[in-house]
Amino acid sequence: MRAATVKLISDLTGVPIVPTDKDMAKAEQIAKEHMANPALKLDLSKETNEFQVYLAGLVARTNFQLVDELSELKTYVINKLVYEIEHAGDSKTRIAAVTKLGEVDGVDAFKKRSEVTHVVKPIEEVEKELLTVLEGIEYRVVGEKSAATDA
Repeated sequence: MRAATVKLISDLTGVPIVPTDKDMAKAEQIAKEHMANPALKLDLSKETNEFQVYLAGLVARTNFQLVDELSELKTYVINKLVYEIEHAGDSKTRIAAVTKLGEVDGVDAFKKRSEVTHVVKPIEEVEKELLTVLEGIEYRVVGEKSAATDA
């Protein structure tokens, strides 16, 4: 809010807000720290107006959506990969781009697939199969030898 107020006053009075190199470096450092740890509490009350406005500008530049739909971003990635494949200077770069293109969802050139078939059977049939399996199992008691069995 303070940065917005300072910017509005600057616009109304025609006096430009010019942050120093120190203000810009400190604002960039704080922005990076906050992006790495959003839970970090910032106390900016003692900072200069120029610092506040510059920091607000940094936040505004990073806080927007590049595309309306993720499909647009996917199309952009695919187009860039195809461009790299066609214009790469060496085969290593071409192969890397082809590999990345093959991993794109929808292309799935390298995806390993497995099929699972689910069979729905009536409970009576399942019980009959289970009883058949159980009847085929040989049971034997394994334990300590007693004196009577040794004799």
